[in-house]
Amino acid sequence: MCRAASYLERNPLYKSGDYIALRLLPGLIKVLLLCKILNLKGRISPRGIYQYVIARTKYIDQVFTESFKNGFEQVVILGAGFDSRAIRLLNEDDEVIVYEVDIHTLIKAKIKQYKKRKIQLPVNDILIPVDFEKENIKAKLMQYGFNKNKLTLFILEGLIMYLSAKAVNETFNIIAEYASKGSLMVFDYVHASVLRNENKYYGEDDIYRRVKKDNEQWLSGIEEEHIGNFLSDYKFSLSEHLNSNAIENKYFRNNNGKLITRVNGTHCIVLAEKV
Repeated sequence: MCRAASYLERNPLYKSGDYIALRLLPGLIKVLLLCKILNLKGRISPRGIYQYVIARTKYIDQVFTESFKNGFEQVVILGAGFDSRAIRLLNEDDEVIVYEVDIHTLIKAKIKQYKKRKIQLPVNDILIPVDFEKENIKAKLMQYGFNKNKLTLFILEGLIMYLSAKAVNETFNIIAEYASKGSLMVFDYVHASVLRNENKYYGEDDIYRRVKKDNEQWLSGIEEEHIGNFLSDYKFSLSEHLNSNAIENKYFRNNNGKLITRVNGTHCIVLAEKV
């Protein structure tokens, strides 16, 4: 809903490019957005989280596009959900394979909704259903044609905060093993202090209550000052690290340099390179 609403924005600082999200929305929600009755800048969503989703979408879109312009041949999206970048950002002649990995039920739901709305999946967009409790992600990737020797972009968007510490470690170990030198990884995380309910950041109390209410508890966080050490454990080096202040300055200052909005402070975005 956030990505769809952003696509409808007129202000370029709020507008992002996920037109597929708009097509996937239930009819009533779409009408409410189109008629401007549903306003995600207001109280319907936690303070600053709409702005954060807009910035995250724009940032990962840019990383995605620049990667294959720079010779990357593969993209792996873990916990892909209803990601639509393969449709939105690839051309027919782009020789890039996108592997979308998620649980069986979500992959089935995605295929069903795409068919229902006549959204065509590109031939180079491969959906990989995985039972994380019973199946090996590495084996599944290889089964579907993944090549460990090619430059690969790994995307983990809105994922690792919902994983246990053990699952985070296992996931990053897989990436460390399967990422060739020079490969990139982009992900976001929540500050470890948020899990301790320290309420240090703008909008933290709002999003903490919402996550708890929706029964989607955050399980993992990272201390911002430890991000370099975290990455080095998995043989990655930090390329870019955006906290909420950096996100605001990058995406929400107008031509006069004035900050037009605030971004929820609980999240950071990371771009890292395999060394």
